[in-house]
Amino acid sequence: MLEALVDPVRRSIVTQLDAAGEDIACGAFDISVSKSTATHHFKVLREAGLIRQYYVGTSRMNALRRAEMDEAFPGLLDALTTPRAKGR
Repeated sequence: MLEALVDPVRRSIVTQLDAAGEDIACGAFDISVSKSTATHHFKVLREAGLIRQYYVGTSRMNALRRAEMDEAFPGLLDALTTPRAKGR
C-alpha cells in the first residue's frame, strides 16, 4: 500500500478524492498523464486497496476507501492529504 503512494500522480488522485468528498469519474481528475498511464495508476491504487472502482452507466467511478484505510493505518491518509505549512 505504501508503495502505491510513492508516485506523485497516485498521491494526487488520492488527495483529489479526499478533497472532493464524493466519488469521481476517471476522466474528471486533474492529472497530466495519458489515458493508458492513468489507467495503470488507478489499477495500482485499486490493487493496493486505496480505492474502489465501479461503473455508473459508461463512467468508471472511483471511491476512496478512507474508513478501511483509517482503520488499518490510523492517521496515514490525514498525513498525506493535509496541506503542510511552508518551511517544514
